[in-house]
Amino acid sequence: MTARVTGKDVTVDGAVPGVSQGRRISGAVWAALGIVYVVWGSTYLGIRVAVETMPPFLSAAARFVVAGVVLGALVAWRYGPSALKVTRAQLGSAALIGLLLLLGGNGLVVLAETSVPSGLTALLIAVVPAWVVVLRRSFGERPGPGAYLGVLLGLAGLAVLTLPGLSGDVRIGGVLTVIVATVLWAVGSFSSSRVPMPANPFAASAYEMVAGGLGCAAVALSRGEQHGFRIEDVSARSWTALAYLVVFGSLLAFTAYAWLLHSAPLSLVATYAYVNPVVAVLLGALVLDERLSWPIAVGGAVVVAGVCLIVSTERRR
Repeated sequence: MTARVTGKDVTVDGAVPGVSQGRRISGAVWAALGIVYVVWGSTYLGIRVAVETMPPFLSAAARFVVAGVVLGALVAWRYGPSALKVTRAQLGSAALIGLLLLLGGNGLVVLAETSVPSGLTALLIAVVPAWVVVLRRSFGERPGPGAYLGVLLGLAGLAVLTLPGLSGDVRIGGVLTVIVATVLWAVGSFSSSRVPMPANPFAASAYEMVAGGLGCAAVALSRGEQHGFRIEDVSARSWTALAYLVVFGSLLAFTAYAWLLHSAPLSLVATYAYVNPVVAVLLGALVLDERLSWPIAVGGAVVVAGVCLIVSTERRR
């Protein structure tokens, strides 16, 4: 997980770039959506493989610090060094959002995947849009009735996925860790459009990733993950997964997502929330031979249906 939701479509002079007045979606938009659908869906598999021989928070720290520095360098090269200039308030906000999303959200997911299958993790994370609806209602906004029904469906599916024994030999502590991660991710996503952020969205994300990565490093050191850890013990498989997460998960997919926020309706972009879990479950079953039990299938289907209802309701508003 490496993106945030602003809560409204982005338009220029009354039109959305990449979308004609007849609402026809361009090939570039579909290509970017395909990247977000597949690559972000595959990051759950990448995380699961990376933590096979890497400590969870150390691996997350390496991923986000490297990706943040590279993205910052690309921003300076593409837009000029001035694009990285921020006020103290903007830097503080970007750091806070980075900690909520990447330390609280993604970092806890990495920790949980040491004991929770990647497919189940993705299904649990699919409930994030439901938490966002709850937060919006708490702050006085009024989502449509369909959104509330979607929340109830999402929570019902979440209950099925978390009931002890139903999801197979999965530690309930790991499942609860993922749920906490979804709440923190939702808080970060909800807050990102309500605090002063850097004007350049790519620069903002670079600062977020560096802050989140440093936060993960601090947690790793406090947990003592460095003790007994030897780089030579990391498998080539885990190194490959980490490189994939840096290049494809944190750079390519995020760049596609950030471009989509400026080039397509958010209601369309938000469909990644119920496509990613399907991709993750299929990859987990095919590559890691993760068992797909009927409770996981039913609970996941209910969660995805709830998210689909929320997104479709927001699209009509």
